Amino acid sequence: MAELGLNEHHQNAVINYMRFARSKRSLRLKTVDSCFQDLKDSRLTEDTFTVDEVTEMLDGLKVVVHSEVESELINTAYTNVLLLRQLFCQAEKWYLKLQTDISDLENRELLEQVAEFEKAEFTSSGRKANSEIGKPKLAPLNEGGVSELLSKEITKLQDENDKLKARFKTLETQATSALDEKFKIERVLKDLHKVQGDQKFTLKTQEVADLEETLTALKADFEKTLTVSTENQKSLQDNLISTKHDLLKVQEYLSLAEKELDKKFQETAAYRNMKEMLTKKNEQVKELRKRLSQYEAED
Repeated sequence: MAELGLNEHHQNAVINYMRFARSKRSLRLKTVDSCFQDLKDSRLTEDTFTVDEVTEMLDGLKVVVHSEVESELINTAYTNVLLLRQLFCQAEKWYLKLQTDISDLENRELLEQVAEFEKAEFTSSGRKANSEIGKPKLAPLNEGGVSELLSKEITKLQDENDKLKARFKTLETQATSALDEKFKIERVLKDLHKVQGDQKFTLKTQEVADLEETLTALKADFEKTLTVSTENQKSLQDNLISTKHDLLKVQEYLSLAEKELDKKFQETAAYRNMKEMLTKKNEQVKELRKRLSQYEAED
C-alpha cells in the first residue's frame, strides 16, 4: 500500500481528512449533475430550438455551474485554513514553530503519490470506507498528542518524586544513624567531662550542635525540593484538564460550523436557481395539461 512517510497516528488523521474531502467532493458533483439534469427536464421539451434559446439555456447553466464550482473552491480553501489552524494551535501550546513549503503543493510527483495513496486506501477498505464516506462530518481536533505528552511529563515527575522519596528514606536512615552517634558522643562526652573537665566537654558539645545544624539544613532542603515537585505535577494536571476543556469547545464549534454550512447551502444562488427551474417546470406541466383538456373537450 502506498505510504506518505508518516507514523500510524498521523497517517490515520490524513485518511480521515481525505474521507471528509471525498464526501464533500461527491456531494458537490451530485449538485452539478443535478443542474444539468434539471436543465434537460425543464427546458429540453421541444424538438427544435433557436440559437437564442440555446444560448440562453447555456448561459443560465453556466451561471449555476460557475456558482457551484466557486462555492466549492472557496469552501475547500477555508477548510484547509481551519485544518492548518488546528495544527498551529497545537504546536503553539508547546512553543513550536511549524514551517510550510507552498512550492510542494504543486509538486506533480508528490501529488501523484497522494493520488496513489488515496486510491490504495479507499479501494482496499471496501464497504467499510464507503459506509464511512456516506456520513460526512467535520473531523474533530485530535487530543491524543497533547494528552500523551502531558502523560509522559507527569510520569517523569512521578519517577523523580519516587527518587526523591527514596533519597528521603536514605537521609532519614542517615539521620537516625547520626542521632545514634550523637547519643553515643554525648555519653562519651559525659564520661570525658568527669575525667578531663569542663573545657573539653564544651568543645565536644559544639561539634554535636554543628552536626544537628547540618542535619536540619539537609531536611529543609529535601522538603523544599519535594514541595516544588508536587506543585509542578499539580500544575501539569491542571493544564491537561484545561486543554481537554478547550478541545471540547472546539468540537462544539466545529459541529455548529457544519450546521451553518448546511444552512448556507440552502441560501446559495444554485439552490434558488434550482427551485426556480422546478417552479417553471411545474407551471409548464400545468399549461400542457390545460391545453390537453381543451383538445379532449373538442374531440
